[in-house]
Amino acid sequence: MVNVQISPSASSQFEPSIAVNWLNPSIMVVVAVDYRTGSPNIGVYRSINAGVTWITTLLPLPTGFTGIESPHIDYIFPSSFVIAAHAFDDTGSGSVVTYTSTDNASSFGPPVMVNQGFGEFVNDEQVIVVSDKAGSSPFFGNIYTAYTHDYSMLLPGNTIFFNCSQNSGNSFFDPALLSSVNEFKEFPGIAITLNGIVITGWIAQSGSSSFNTITSQDGGATFGTETQVIPVVVPPSPLPGYQFRCFTYPSLAGDISNTPTTRGNVYAVWQDFREGYSDIFMSVSTNFGVDWSTPKHIANSPAGSQNFFPVITVSPSDGSVYVSYYTNRVNPPNIDVFLATSRDGGKTFTNTRITTTTFNVVGIPLIGDYIGNAIVPQTNRLVCVWTDTRTGLDNIWFGDNQ
Repeated sequence: MVNVQISPSASSQFEPSIAVNWLNPSIMVVVAVDYRTGSPNIGVYRSINAGVTWITTLLPLPTGFTGIESPHIDYIFPSSFVIAAHAFDDTGSGSVVTYTSTDNASSFGPPVMVNQGFGEFVNDEQVIVVSDKAGSSPFFGNIYTAYTHDYSMLLPGNTIFFNCSQNSGNSFFDPALLSSVNEFKEFPGIAITLNGIVITGWIAQSGSSSFNTITSQDGGATFGTETQVIPVVVPPSPLPGYQFRCFTYPSLAGDISNTPTTRGNVYAVWQDFREGYSDIFMSVSTNFGVDWSTPKHIANSPAGSQNFFPVITVSPSDGSVYVSYYTNRVNPPNIDVFLATSRDGGKTFTNTRITTTTFNVVGIPLIGDYIGNAIVPQTNRLVCVWTDTRTGLDNIWFGDNQ
């Protein structure tokens, strides 16, 4: 198992996301917040040899904006990639924009406005983008974005918004309001099921916290009602012993394989403090998000260790479940990246170390808010990207389960 630094050492980068071309898995693309010019921009790191070497570029800022952050990337058949991000201006208001490439990330088109922000009254951030890659879905190729919509920064309040594109990201339909305006929440997650049902989830954190979901049966055109699924104990931010912020949110994924025992399953993971420390919990739905199993912890980490920022991917070839996460289980308070793997629909997990060196984050005020992973379906190679400080700065590193 090898770790590769894929971003420049002389500047700071964080919040990585990765996507792989399922038809040509030599093509891997990572995005992250990149400070090499002094202000936040989107770094694009591209490999054409399955992660051995990487070429780095910066995306151009949208006109009228002074910075951009919180990028997320996904692959679209046959040779396209879409990036969604939070662009902001001098007033602090943020807008969601996307960039699309149709040539395997050799180049990207101009930014497309998904939802415009307005001063301290409308700020769109914390965006995720997912394309429908389920071959059995009637909405195959749709692109979905979900994000946190701050509707007042004077007296803070936010909700979850959602947009859909049916033309490869060239334009997006009007936003849909998904969540109550009376609850606080962070990043949403999106899962797409075998039959194209879209499930969006988040952690509602006003009053008693819970994992909530909402479902669309028609490719994001309409949604049902918001449903409280499972109580959640939100860990403190920062976590005990650290200074960086640590948001709590779910990561969701659907099994779009044809494996008889697991096809159609939907999985949700998040960090939870119910044991008195931050641990990784999972719940599974076997009926397309209608009902969910009792959550269980999957990291098998020592009691009292801190485990956080889980991200989930499910193999479209055999339904294997992969969850990457940070943990201090090896040499606390130093941090490592571990991978929890299940080949029986989330019933049992094995945990393996991805990082080859622990790294020190004590005293660091920000390491980003998430990490990323992606699958190579032909071989079930799971590739991970994360923020790592072994060079003395926040940089993006790459590793896998091989």
